[in-house]
Amino acid sequence: MAISNRQAQASPWAVLGVLMLGSFMYLLDLTIVNIAIPSILAGLHASLDQILWVLNAYSLVFAALLITSGRLGDIFGPRKLFAVGLAMFTLGSAGSGLAQDPTWLIGSRALQGVGAALASPQSLPFITSLFPADRRGGAFAVLGMMSGLAVLAGPTVGGFIVTQWGWRWIFYLNIPIGIVTLAGALLVIPDLRPGRRHRLDLPGVALVTAGLLGVVFGLIEGQRYSWGTVWGWVSIPLIIAAGVLLLGAFLVSQALRQDREPLVPFALFKDRNLTLMAGVLAALGFAMVGLYLPLTIYFQSVLGLSALAAGLTLAPQPLAMMFSSPIAAGLSQRVSGKYLLLPGLVMFAAGTGYIDWMARADAGRWSFVPGLVVAGIGLGFTWVPAFSLGTRDLRPELAGVASGIFSTIQELGAVLASAAVGALLQNRLALALHAQAVQRATQLPAPVRASFVTSFNTAAQNGLAVGQGQTGGSLHAPAGVSAQVLGQMQRLAETVFTHGFADALRPTLVLPLALILLAAFSCLAVKSAAPQRAAAVARPELLGAGELVS
Repeated sequence: MAISNRQAQASPWAVLGVLMLGSFMYLLDLTIVNIAIPSILAGLHASLDQILWVLNAYSLVFAALLITSGRLGDIFGPRKLFAVGLAMFTLGSAGSGLAQDPTWLIGSRALQGVGAALASPQSLPFITSLFPADRRGGAFAVLGMMSGLAVLAGPTVGGFIVTQWGWRWIFYLNIPIGIVTLAGALLVIPDLRPGRRHRLDLPGVALVTAGLLGVVFGLIEGQRYSWGTVWGWVSIPLIIAAGVLLLGAFLVSQALRQDREPLVPFALFKDRNLTLMAGVLAALGFAMVGLYLPLTIYFQSVLGLSALAAGLTLAPQPLAMMFSSPIAAGLSQRVSGKYLLLPGLVMFAAGTGYIDWMARADAGRWSFVPGLVVAGIGLGFTWVPAFSLGTRDLRPELAGVASGIFSTIQELGAVLASAAVGALLQNRLALALHAQAVQRATQLPAPVRASFVTSFNTAAQNGLAVGQGQTGGSLHAPAGVSAQVLGQMQRLAETVFTHGFADALRPTLVLPLALILLAAFSCLAVKSAAPQRAAAVARPELLGAGELVS
């Protein structure tokens, strides 16, 4: 392995600092967008399914391209992919801030997703190449703490920005961060190149992308079309089934390409810990989005909090995570990671269950603090052990593709959460709004009751509007209704929405809660380190993933 003088002097911790800044930007962007959802809904007159596409245009492209970009990093070098990804992400951020309608914003978010997908998988190859085995846990711990800081900064800083300057500035914030990170990448990060040539599986890319698009489109748009026909003979169930079949075809194609550089080398999953931790990370990705997506809407649209107040209300969770993460990192050097991961996941589930139990239309904002703190402490005990266990026995030459697969599975959890939880929330909200409208309509004069209930019955087909101060849909009133009756209808409509959303939120949060408990149970199967394997990983000649070239 040949190393130039400049690269030999490159500090692994300086490289990690640049990688952390990039990761901070991606995660900060995600949490900022969550806190800004009600403002975007109102500002662009978007519906709930459109705002789900604002989230998923980023997440879907991100997930679909992560494995591919891991392979591209093997082909062209991770530094080039990291730099190109940063540039595209920064351009997408500028486009998102300038968006004039939901379609424009969705397209710009997709560009952000491409950039994040190109850059994100390049971190693990650098860590496994530049850090000896006994220091990788510390590197992962620092990344975990930075993730906690980004989660903390997202709702609070994002809430402040949205409240003071508007939602567009949450995207403009990425521009200076992106420029600084790009400069650091070009000046600090060494040009790591693979020792052999690689090929890109284009049919596999097409199959997995089309399959994910079909499943996610069906879940997001299902409620709008009443889970029936979209156009002609094409229905929502058919679109979802086609997506599942395409994903099945992708797996078959990968099985046939195992001797010709597949996107997914099945040999990776012979490592039980890597497979189990991939599932845990998918569950964590699902649960984080599954909790934050409906909760940020609830705080602002039901409890009436500003974006800043909502961010401060959520702050105890990431703050507790920041406190517990270094403790978990220290303990992971002395005890098996599964003895940290299992109680951490159980605490996260317990905190989420408490939040779900407390969610009411008239709840106080600070009544959620105990659940947020418990969930945050639990999260602090999950990230470092999960990554350490999953990569403990990883061969360095598989770092690029393993990073892509690890990140993809986690991001797939987030994609499926925003789609599945969004679909469940829309379905339960449509039912809850109808039930609340029927109940509250008895307080109105008889001639307007039917139109009042109809307003909520048609809300799902027209796109549920859940921005701050909205009522779930367009309120229809018969001609000639007095101003007094109309005012009464509007006040009752707000009551219907706030109580209906709270009623819909509680069963929706059961889904991420159940997945976290399932992930906790799976940790019982984690295997202990084999002494001979641990020694092999620590051998100096295995510390490089490829050749460093000028």
